[in-house]
Amino acid sequence: MYEIQTYGTILNRMTAAVTAWAAQNGQQVDTREGSLIRTALAPAAYELAQIYIELQRVLDESFADTASWDYLVRRAAERGVVPYPATNAIRQGEFNMDVPIGSRFSLNLLNYVAIAKISDGVFEMRCETPGSVGNLESGRLIPIQYIQGLTRAQLTDVLIPGEDMEGLEHFRKRYFDSIFKEAFGGNIADYYNKVTAMQGVGGCKVYPVWQGPGTVKVVVIDSEWEAPTGVMTDAIQTALDPTVNQGAGLGLAPIGHTVTVAPVTGTQIDISFTLTYQSGYAWADVQDDVNAAIDAYFLQMAQGWDQVDWINTPTATLIVRVSQIETRILDVAGVIDITGTALNGGAANVALDADAIPVKGSVADV
Repeated sequence: MYEIQTYGTILNRMTAAVTAWAAQNGQQVDTREGSLIRTALAPAAYELAQIYIELQRVLDESFADTASWDYLVRRAAERGVVPYPATNAIRQGEFNMDVPIGSRFSLNLLNYVAIAKISDGVFEMRCETPGSVGNLESGRLIPIQYIQGLTRAQLTDVLIPGEDMEGLEHFRKRYFDSIFKEAFGGNIADYYNKVTAMQGVGGCKVYPVWQGPGTVKVVVIDSEWEAPTGVMTDAIQTALDPTVNQGAGLGLAPIGHTVTVAPVTGTQIDISFTLTYQSGYAWADVQDDVNAAIDAYFLQMAQGWDQVDWINTPTATLIVRVSQIETRILDVAGVIDITGTALNGGAANVALDADAIPVKGSVADV
């Protein structure tokens, strides 16, 4: 196994070689610290140590499991795998009138442009700045150019979330998946890769032979780890298998595949418990932190929703566990004990449906 040689190891080996050579010739040399020989060899030993460090870096960059971003991109390109770029959020704009397509509006530091009409006074608005930043703010839109008769302009729902550029570890995983999970001709891996590459998609489950031969169901969660909007679901449906002439191969699905796209569903979980507080604390003091801890747990579950072994075990589901909730609440400052935890009125864990993620309902200290 290759090992980096340190400066001290190299210098000691060099001085030992000089000592051995001198001994063979019946001589003695001084190689102690500060001696002429050691001082002369030190710069060369330092440079050799730097070479070893660079050799280790070359080895790391040569293999996909340790490569940094630039070199991983080059390695993955050999298999036709490229990073997903940042995408622009598609938001809903609501006006007192129909605005011209291409009209531009601003909200604080971001600009939005009207790209399609949904209904009277309601338009799809594309954020001009790529990334998840376009998902965050809502409120009053200011027209960049004057529009006669406009008295109301509001940015409301996120229709298709914008996404930041793909991260290093996600890209690394996708590269290895391209090797070990071969996508071909409408198999599960093929559908999964095509759907998760679409804008705003965080993950999906693919059910082959869903309602008989040739039928496929694709259940999708968005990149905000929530149920996608109808606009987004329809866009994925159209891209895979348009509802007109389904199965005709007019989308990404192979000819003969009738594809149905559905959003993930949310199951409300009401939580109650009895807390014991540290001196000076009450429910009002810890309520926000308790809710944040539960939110973090539910988000973690949603992010792993499509990682459940749904391929080999179609009945595998997420399970909201009492122990996990109690563990997280006990980490909240001011809480020293928790008892009587109930989920939806019962003391047991809650197993969700295969296509469901947990949604926080009421949270109460009883």
